[in-house]
Amino acid sequence: MDMTVVAYIAYLLVAVPLTVWVARTLGTNGFHFIKDVFDGDEQLAQAVNRLLQVGFYLLNFGFVTLWLRTGDDIGTARGVFETVAVKIGAVLLVLGILHVLNVIVLNGFRKRGRVVDARALGAMEPPQPRPGPYGPQPQ
Repeated sequence: MDMTVVAYIAYLLVAVPLTVWVARTLGTNGFHFIKDVFDGDEQLAQAVNRLLQVGFYLLNFGFVTLWLRTGDDIGTARGVFETVAVKIGAVLLVLGILHVLNVIVLNGFRKRGRVVDARALGAMEPPQPRPGPYGPQPQ
């Protein structure tokens, strides 16, 4: 069997389960964070969590598929390991970057929601202009 095909098989046998495991772990553990972002609304949190997981799968499987091909001839077992290691390393970096971006975006929603909640409670009322005979007076 061609060693390049062996490298492709090894790469897919590692990359696909790795992507599934990361997506499931993030989905299970991220639900509580998403629920907090959406102020305890479980249905909305579950829906957003599923959408994020689908997007995660699409992006990662797309990357895994595009990254599958190699232009180098692989003739030895060492070449197989080196090629697969580089490819898996790239997949891990992409998984990590996407995870960090998800957390940053969700944390932004979370902070924005808390500011809106604080304004609703009157904690952050903007100063009101004083009325005058011709409209608000400059302060």
